[in-house]
Amino acid sequence: MALKSMTGFGRGEAVAGGLKIEVELSSVNRKQFDVRLSFPRALAALESRVHSRIHEAVARGSVTVTVKTGKAASGSGSGAVRVDAQAAEICLKELRKAGRTLGLKDDLTLRSLVALPGIVSLEAGPAEDTARVWPLLDKALKSALAELLAMRVSEGLALEADIVKRFEKMRRPMERIRGQAPKVAEKYARNLRKRLAGCGFDFPADDPQLLKELALFADRSDISEELVRLESHFDQAGRLIAARGPAGRALDFLCQEMFREINTIGSKANDAEIARQVIRFKSELESVREQVQNIE
Repeated sequence: MALKSMTGFGRGEAVAGGLKIEVELSSVNRKQFDVRLSFPRALAALESRVHSRIHEAVARGSVTVTVKTGKAASGSGSGAVRVDAQAAEICLKELRKAGRTLGLKDDLTLRSLVALPGIVSLEAGPAEDTARVWPLLDKALKSALAELLAMRVSEGLALEADIVKRFEKMRRPMERIRGQAPKVAEKYARNLRKRLAGCGFDFPADDPQLLKELALFADRSDISEELVRLESHFDQAGRLIAARGPAGRALDFLCQEMFREINTIGSKANDAEIARQVIRFKSELESVREQVQNIE
């Protein structure tokens, strides 16, 4: 079984050096490949790597990625607070000097100093060291991808079974059409002679004008080429399903071509029985097209 669904969910987690990283992936249907990333600002430099890693595993669909970082229970994952005391002392001195010059009340407090830029800063912790974090993030991402792909494969098996069954059901009306097609010209010839006789025209069986009309009708109603192309499309669909690889877009194209051929058969055949079989074929084909929209 080769087909994969485009719908799935996966979660992965990795812990090391006091840092915990969680990755959640969810995917839904989309004609092309697309990734939506929700990342901590400190890890923004790793977004392209995550995008590439996902695209290696997923060919089609919209994938939403959520990455969260936190402190592991066994250690500290946060950065250290740094206070520039020398800068604070200079700022305090200059501010008080300016206050005396302007005749202002000296009401400076510690809160005033903290609000000044550059006095207090948070040094980079493990989560901001991208070179150190990537192996951990990659491990969590691979775990999430494994779950996501497992779900897509599981749903793909169900979709494949349904699609194969519907293709088999589509062959039945096609075979009935194939069997009915040669009878159409014969039926038209009988009816035409009957109508002419009813109108008082007695044409001999080998009348050139009558034969020409019958030949034109046989040519206009001939659907042998459409049936050959339909058979080819069935064979190609079977090979795509059996092959290992993304098949959704190709199957979607084949369904469009099948719809075009069966429409032509319905318009050319000029026969009530064939028209009924065309409706049956289209009904199953529409169900296949809907299912194919979910295939990677």
